[in-house]
Amino acid sequence: MTSPRSAPRSAPRSAYVEAAGFEIHVTEWGDPGRPALVMWHGLARTGRDFDEAASALADTYFVICPDTLGRGLSAWAKRPEIDYSYRSFGDIALGLLDHYGIGTTRWVGTSMGGLIGITLAADRMKGRITHLVVNDIGPDIPAAGAGRIAAYVGSPPVYDTVAELEAWLRRNYAPFGDNSEAFWRRMTDTSVRRTDDGRVTVHYDPQIASQFTHHKADLDVWDKYDLVTAPMLLIRGAASDVLAAATAEEMTRRGPKPRLVTIDGCGHAPTLANAEQIGLLRAFLAG
Repeated sequence: MTSPRSAPRSAPRSAYVEAAGFEIHVTEWGDPGRPALVMWHGLARTGRDFDEAASALADTYFVICPDTLGRGLSAWAKRPEIDYSYRSFGDIALGLLDHYGIGTTRWVGTSMGGLIGITLAADRMKGRITHLVVNDIGPDIPAAGAGRIAAYVGSPPVYDTVAELEAWLRRNYAPFGDNSEAFWRRMTDTSVRRTDDGRVTVHYDPQIASQFTHHKADLDVWDKYDLVTAPMLLIRGAASDVLAAATAEEMTRRGPKPRLVTIDGCGHAPTLANAEQIGLLRAFLAG
């Protein structure tokens, strides 16, 4: 596999953008004059999870990594049962592209970010998403995997110290596989907020879990998947409980018929943070 070519690290820029009526935090990388690349994170994560990949790819692309509504430094929902949905997230994505004056874009989506990419590439952004990377998610999700995620997202922990929260993050996200100490520390720094009594908890609105009850159809999108025509790369963690091996194989035979790459040593989901995985992205996005 080709390794990513060496380039100076790009420095991230923090921006707050009004999109679809919400203040959305975006981490920007690279020159805005370059081709656009959107990198959209998973359900209970933030755009800062992509720091390694975004920094490397910023030598070629203008990379934007939003914090989804209700996560990170973005606003929380006004109507959780309505706003925490793929329809709403799609509105926000379109608003972000309008803000930046982006016509067409490449899209890398991990978990939820991959499903948002599929739904947009099938309809409202058909023809605007030129390359689609879907990281460890499919048009349907096994009940066990969905249940595991819903359980911890809906009951976020509260601790006295950041050290305790970091230990929880490392346990909870162990399926991410081997990552550097710098990755885990940044994940902690960008995943913590203080509660009113001064203790620490995770960064997101606990009501983001309402999507599992109010918008169950968001997790069953074979009809939309079959309408995607953009070139797609499908990545799966070898031990994933969210993208079943059989589902991944079925995806290669339907719709955009993506190339499937399985990443050993992790489950849900590969972090796209090491040189080999970044090289995989670079090669596909350049095609």
